[in-house]
Amino acid sequence: MITLEYFASKYVWWKTSEKACRNPYRVIAQVMELGDYDDLLKLMREFPIRDLIDILANAEAGLFSPKSWTYWHYKLGLSEVGQVPSLPKRKVG
Repeated sequence: MITLEYFASKYVWWKTSEKACRNPYRVIAQVMELGDYDDLLKLMREFPIRDLIDILANAEAGLFSPKSWTYWHYKLGLSEVGQVPSLPKRKVG
């Protein structure tokens, strides 16, 4: 079984695994953005799809690249081709 700690150590390298795991959605989002194919398969086996959907629905601006944003909307069945919502935008003041 792949654990959150495994992903944290690999994809949130600027923090200890312990600190990174305090925000599990951030760790999962990092894997969604940066993960290699094998880790994406592991991610989808180990974590509920509803969590991945929730991460997209509540994503902060800058968390996902356009490529990953589009991929996950298609992969999770959230959007039809050409109907992917815009990336989250930063809100100023």
